[in-house]
Amino acid sequence: MRNILRKLSVLALGSLALCTAHAADVQWPERPIKFIIPFTPGGVTDNTARLLATLLEPHLGQPVIVENRPGAGGSIGVEAAARQTPDGYTMVYGTQGTQGANLALYKKVGYDPIADFVPVYGVSESPLVLVINPNRPFKTVPELIAYAKANPGKLNYGSAGAGTGTHLTAEMFQMVTGTKMTHIAYKGSSPALTDLMAGNVDLMFDYPAIVLPLVNGKKLTALAVTANKRLASAPDVPVISEFGLTGAESSSWGAVFVPAKTPPAIVKKLADAIEKAMVDPQMVKNNQKYGSIPMTGMRDQKLGDFVKTEMVRWRDLVQKSGASLE
Repeated sequence: MRNILRKLSVLALGSLALCTAHAADVQWPERPIKFIIPFTPGGVTDNTARLLATLLEPHLGQPVIVENRPGAGGSIGVEAAARQTPDGYTMVYGTQGTQGANLALYKKVGYDPIADFVPVYGVSESPLVLVINPNRPFKTVPELIAYAKANPGKLNYGSAGAGTGTHLTAEMFQMVTGTKMTHIAYKGSSPALTDLMAGNVDLMFDYPAIVLPLVNGKKLTALAVTANKRLASAPDVPVISEFGLTGAESSSWGAVFVPAKTPPAIVKKLADAIEKAMVDPQMVKNNQKYGSIPMTGMRDQKLGDFVKTEMVRWRDLVQKSGASLE
């Protein structure tokens, strides 16, 4: 009889624990959520993440407070997020840089993109546009490749800085096409584009929101987009694969992550909320404005597998390019 009573007591306590845990999951969130953006205010990444924070509030019933923690290509903010309590009250906006390229670019990164985080939901990706000075003798991608092969090292390409997506995408282009060009690193896109328009550099890869206005103003010529399909904002510009350049696709992506060991029920609730926010007219308009592509359905393990692939891809590219940062 005692054994039966003991077993019943254990079962009752177990059921109570499950009910308590379930209740805690259902009640989340009970206070504001911190959203770490590991970059400075302004720009496509910050603006998109801030809009997402605003759109999440009605779905979660609590404010989502943005905290910018820039530095080391986003690594400082991501490391800070990894150290937070895994209770669902801290999330971070990770990118192909913070979760991939930075591991090879920097000598030391204080977090593991896989072990220290739970993937929640992919937000959007922004391909780059290959633009040239209009006065150059090549007007198409095949002509550019032919010219570069006939004049190795003669063409100069600008970037927003060593190790940035604008730099690594150009390195990827050279590896796929078998060309060799000279890299000119600038402190940001603006000075690089100024020199490109002035004819001091020959070409550059940069994001649609930045270069398409210059293309529309006839100050630059767009040759290709590094996406899988043409952009709605630039339907006449071919994608890189249309020239048979498989493997030259490149994009800057952003996704939401939470610290490892965050309860699965909370992760699901957050992912469901993001999924709803992504179809909001404001987010749709934001993506169109910046030439971004929604990462629809990229959540949970699918996002985790994607990050693992990106880690290897960008690590190999950084190592082959020889790029490194302190």
